[in-house]
Amino acid sequence: MYSIVLVDDHAIVREGFKRLIEMEPDLEVVAECRCADDAVEAVNQRHPDLVALDLSLPDGSGLPLIEHLRSVSPQTRIVVLSMHNGEPYVSEALRRGASGYVTKGVAPEELVAGLRAVMAGECYLSSDLRQRPSDALDPLSRLTVREREVFLLLAAGRAPKQVAAELGVGQKTIYIHRASLMGKLGAGSELDLYRIAAARGLLPARQ
Repeated sequence: MYSIVLVDDHAIVREGFKRLIEMEPDLEVVAECRCADDAVEAVNQRHPDLVALDLSLPDGSGLPLIEHLRSVSPQTRIVVLSMHNGEPYVSEALRRGASGYVTKGVAPEELVAGLRAVMAGECYLSSDLRQRPSDALDPLSRLTVREREVFLLLAAGRAPKQVAAELGVGQKTIYIHRASLMGKLGAGSELDLYRIAAARGLLPARQ
């Protein structure tokens, strides 16, 4: 059973999403939140598999909340559900750590499709966003969740052997992910990965 926290300030929207999600036998909504503070508390207590997050909340934008929730529960993945279907919302949400972005104008079934794709380790964009030219979105959005993890570790200076040990996979797997992500980002070396991550503010602050 996958646990999901819903974050939206409209009760009627939460109820609709909850009914849709819980029609799936292996998906369970374990908390409903109307604001950022409630979301932080719920994620801190529950450490859910996934958060479905609206960007427009009464106590501020959901964009910085993405990073906060990821720091509170790093294993929790985040799918944005938003009325905003343009830039910079999509790219910024992905840059801050969301693994998917579903606009509220698409068919309800796309919500479940997005949740399942993200839980399978993919980066999911709803159909209206996928119809745009590939360069209209942040190149980082093309990375899978695992590729993003490898990217950040390599950019931070870890050797492939260290990355493999940290992620609990074989070194050969890391080389495959590295080749794929470098192609998607147009990078030719680990130094390029460092520069990309540094320019986006994705590297941890030096102590």
